[in-house]
Parts: sequence; C-alpha cells; structure tokens
Amino acid sequence: MALDLTLDGTVALVTGGVRGVGLGITRAFQRSGATVVTCARNAPAHPVAEFVACDVRDPDAVGRLLDTVLDRHGRLDTLVNNAGGTPVAPAGTASPRFHTAVVGLNLLAPLLVSQRANEIMQRQESGGAIVMVSSVSATRPSPGTAAYGAAKAGLDNLTASLAVEWAPKVRVNALDVGPVRTERAESYYGDVDAVGRTIPLGRLAEPEEVGCCAVFLASPLAGYVSGATLLVHGGGGGSERTV
Repeated sequence: MALDLTLDGTVALVTGGVRGVGLGITRAFQRSGATVVTCARNAPAHPVAEFVACDVRDPDAVGRLLDTVLDRHGRLDTLVNNAGGTPVAPAGTASPRFHTAVVGLNLLAPLLVSQRANEIMQRQESGGAIVMVSSVSATRPSPGTAAYGAAKAGLDNLTASLAVEWAPKVRVNALDVGPVRTERAESYYGDVDAVGRTIPLGRLAEPEEVGCCAVFLASPLAGYVSGATLLVHGGGGGSERTV
C-alpha cells in the first residue's frame, strides 16, 4: 500500500474553520490538496477558504449548509466538527440556559452535522470520514467549564458509537486536544509560556499541528482507523482549561 497523505480531489467541511484551531485545520487540509468549505455564524474579515454562514445548532441552517456543499462540489469526503467552546463559569451558579447552550454547541451540534454528512457519505462509493475535535477535558476534571468537559466526554462516546453504526462506509474518529496557542490563548490561560512549561513537550500546540492530525485521520493512511480517540496534548499536563 502506498503511503499517501494527500487529499487531492476531495472536499472537506470544517465547522468553525475561520479562526483559532479551526483555521489551522482549514490550512492543513488546503495544504493536503483538499477543497475546503468553512462555516461559522459570522463571516471572517479575511477568508482563506470558501465560507457559508451557518449556526450549527440550527437544523434548518445545517441542512442548507450541506445542500450548498453538494450544489457547489457534488460530494463531501471529510467533515471536521471543530465548532465549539465555552466561557468560564462556576458550575454551581451557572444558569440552566447556560449549561443547555454549552452542551448543545459541543455535543448536539456535532451530532446534527454528522447526521447530515453521513447521509451524503453513505451514498458515495468512497464513503467518507468524520473527525470530531474534542478535548482533554473529556477525560479529566474541568473546573470552571464542567458542562463543557461533560459534553466533550459525550462527544468521545458518540464518536465510538457512530463509528460502529455508520461502518463500513464512514469512518468516525476524534482528537482529544490540549492547550493550543491561538489568538485567544493568553486571555484564556494567562501566562501561556508558564502553561507550556507544564507540558512534556514544553509548549502549547500550534493550530496547524492539530490540523495535521485531522488530515491524517481523513487520509488513506488511517483507512483502518475508526472509533478511535487520538490524544493531541504534547504528552499531557497543561491547564485544566483547554480548547
């Protein structure tokens, strides 16, 4: 078998792919040769890929998003469910509405987009690949972001379940990501360099390094990988507040 990391001729959809980790994923897929469509609620000032406005929590908007991808390109080979995140809020005082919103964005929205993508991929001879961008918060305490950590734990479990249900046409995998150096890292972590020193590799990840892992899971090199969760955390450590 040839060792092939190129995705020439394929189409990838990256949710939240316009900034931060999502932008790194978008750029990595572009470098691999894929045509990339991104979505977010608001258009970026300087788009680097095709953009479709979409709130991934809205079923009708998600339907229009996937229809647009099909209308433009006739196929969808890879979905990267990157959109997510949370403000910091103590679990004891955060409102039910806050917790519902966090779980909706980080767990139910990826399920919704994946359902629509799966419908397309199951009809394709080549099937497709879905990559969930999860977090190390899924597997360790997440003080200040408890609902987020719980949602990401659910996302890892969802990954394993969908991999069984949607095989053999569609592979589903997840990335459990640790601290990443984005434009918001300092406001989130404080002293980024200090956090980096707690990580065995001595630094935060760069967004495109996360993207390279997503490219691997979407590529033929990972053709026998499904239902897996890949740790992308530099060996562990870092702040309890993660991506």
